[in-house]
Amino acid sequence: MFRVLSVSAPRAAVALSTTTRAFYSSGRQLLQGVLTEQLSAMKEAGTYKSERVISTPQSSEIRLQTGSPVLNFCANNYLGLADNQSVVQGAMKALETHGNGLSSVRFICGTQDIHKALEKRIAEFHGTEDAILYISCFDANAGIFEAILTDEDAVISDSLNHASIIDGIRLSKAKRYRYNNCDVADLEEKLKQADKDGARVKLIATDGVFSMDGAVAPLPEICDLADKYNALIFMDECHATGFFGDTGRGTDEFHGVRGRVDIINSTLGKAVGGAAGGYTAGPREVVDMLRQRSRPYLFSNSLPPAMVGGAMAAFDVVTQSDEPRRQLRANTKLFRQRMTDAGFTLKGDVHPIVPVMLGDARLASDMADRLLKRGIYVIGFSFPVVPRDQARIRVQLSASHTTEQVNRCVDAFIEVGRELGVIN
Repeated sequence: MFRVLSVSAPRAAVALSTTTRAFYSSGRQLLQGVLTEQLSAMKEAGTYKSERVISTPQSSEIRLQTGSPVLNFCANNYLGLADNQSVVQGAMKALETHGNGLSSVRFICGTQDIHKALEKRIAEFHGTEDAILYISCFDANAGIFEAILTDEDAVISDSLNHASIIDGIRLSKAKRYRYNNCDVADLEEKLKQADKDGARVKLIATDGVFSMDGAVAPLPEICDLADKYNALIFMDECHATGFFGDTGRGTDEFHGVRGRVDIINSTLGKAVGGAAGGYTAGPREVVDMLRQRSRPYLFSNSLPPAMVGGAMAAFDVVTQSDEPRRQLRANTKLFRQRMTDAGFTLKGDVHPIVPVMLGDARLASDMADRLLKRGIYVIGFSFPVVPRDQARIRVQLSASHTTEQVNRCVDAFIEVGRELGVIN
């Protein structure tokens, strides 16, 4: 009997394993076929995203892995700090004094003195009571709404808010209202509706600067509505912190409403050093609750010391000199003026994000490829990153660009634009 069992059991197991493998193989082939069709359709439509590999530090001029040197006009490196030596040295010093990482989350054994020092620095920079660090601003946006709002509350969100804000709101149980992009009349209607629906806390959520359009939120009017309807304001400042406004404090400074925005989320991965990390700055009670309940904070490793040290050094650069901001404003004005004079259709106004509107996804992709051959590195954006039939090339100026580099970029756009019939 024992011999029968010892032989038949393994055979049954082998048979089951073979059946299972066949099932998974069939399922895998089905999925592969579905995905292959979708990927082919993306390539045909010009919406497929290829990653170009660079072999140098991020800067105004970079070298691709192919060996080609190009001028980079598509990075969020607004102040040119991604390869700034003070920032690099700050990161290296933190590596030497505090190690490579914490191997832990913050509340267990992952909080170092430099984390607390950077949070204090961020709160002081924005004029808030406290701040809390995250691995990324995507995590900060994903972790805030669920932690501080309940089903008794309401979020009134701009229709073009960043995907991370949308995802964060979806995770919360709060009532959701969406108003048309930068439309304060529609925002007021949604605030009225939230009141009718009995919302306890009303939180208006908006980007300070909308990253695909370069449009600046009408913050004074939003603040006035928040006061009128006893609402709070949450603002994502990823494309403003460090360089927008007279001293780089952001959209609230640009509009002259500092102190009227309740909660600010932003990043250390764009103008402020260009590495990684995000944060929430706001009232002490909000930050304290995030430390207790925010899932991305509770279940993600601490921000690595090098990122902290680099960010501290970047804030030093941001606060010590206005020259990079002046250069950035001059570059933005030059590019926008020459491109408008040449006949291109641009979005935005005074921000260094300059979308060159093309409409067709294939056209945007082809134009970006032709510009790359002329030494200008830009990327075409199309659905689903932007709405259908609103494809564009998003140009981003940096303080590290020289006047000659900006002019070279415009000259290339004019040449390719004429080739493709975008301009006369």
